[in-house]
Amino acid sequence: MPYLEKNIRKRLESKLEPINRSRPLSPAVVAKLRERFAMEMTYNSNAIEGSRLSLKETYFVISQGITIKGKSLKDHLEAKDHYDALNYLYDLVEHGKKHTFSEVLIRSLQQLIVRETEPSSAGAYRRGNVGITGSTHKPPEAHNVPRLMRELVEWVIDKTKNLHPVELAAITHHKLVSIHPFDDGNGRTARLLMNLVLMQAGYPLAIILKTDRKRYYDALERADRGDYKSFVRFVAQAVERSLTLYLEAIGQVRSKGNRYLPFSTISPQTPYSGKYLNLLARAGKIDAHKEGRIWVTTLDAILNYRNERERKRK
Repeated sequence: MPYLEKNIRKRLESKLEPINRSRPLSPAVVAKLRERFAMEMTYNSNAIEGSRLSLKETYFVISQGITIKGKSLKDHLEAKDHYDALNYLYDLVEHGKKHTFSEVLIRSLQQLIVRETEPSSAGAYRRGNVGITGSTHKPPEAHNVPRLMRELVEWVIDKTKNLHPVELAAITHHKLVSIHPFDDGNGRTARLLMNLVLMQAGYPLAIILKTDRKRYYDALERADRGDYKSFVRFVAQAVERSLTLYLEAIGQVRSKGNRYLPFSTISPQTPYSGKYLNLLARAGKIDAHKEGRIWVTTLDAILNYRNERERKRK
């Protein structure tokens, strides 16, 4: 059963294709994008888990080694550890190691993520039973974790050729956090693992934003109940945002109709209210993403949506 909706899949492919045509990208563009995505990913992934560092503070901690007054040592160490884990991920992809998906890889990622904050449990599966704060999902008992992790790796290897990369990445993410194999770092490990699947398939790093934290957890809860479509859509929208940023970086978004503007600016130029555009965006029916807390879209995206609706009515 396909979980990725056709309209979203079509948009992803239409954005990935010109990026692939432009490869290899210039070293300067690659370096700039990599640094931006690495900082944004580190900030957002840690913020989802409770870090109080801002994006700018995360940059200062990582790039300049500055200590931020009033912020905990744990926040500083987590930023540096996550950045190192992400660089490890980039190295895996850049060196073409396509067959690296294994328990060793997963444990290595988690080990890097908690290396300085939880060294005693780094790289080791949990030995006790746990609960997930704010979730109704009950992770399996600890003695089942090794078997479930073996099964996860086997499942990913088996499905690599049969599932769309976005579907595979999203479901892999959910399966890992559902098992909750580690005492700490499960969410951050799952988001990195998701990106390994995406990047090995040629997609850019996909960032789950702190401002989407509630949507993220709600979609994971639905996946717990067997509704993978919602979570795949959520991940696909994160992928689409990254593709858009890549297109902008290589100068592929130029026309007036392709400019991303807030719903409050776009709405008066369309038959739709800002509230309705918000519903369309959350449902994945239009090309839209968040910049900070503000949803943005393009006039072309609204026109494409209207044309598609009219075509289906005929």
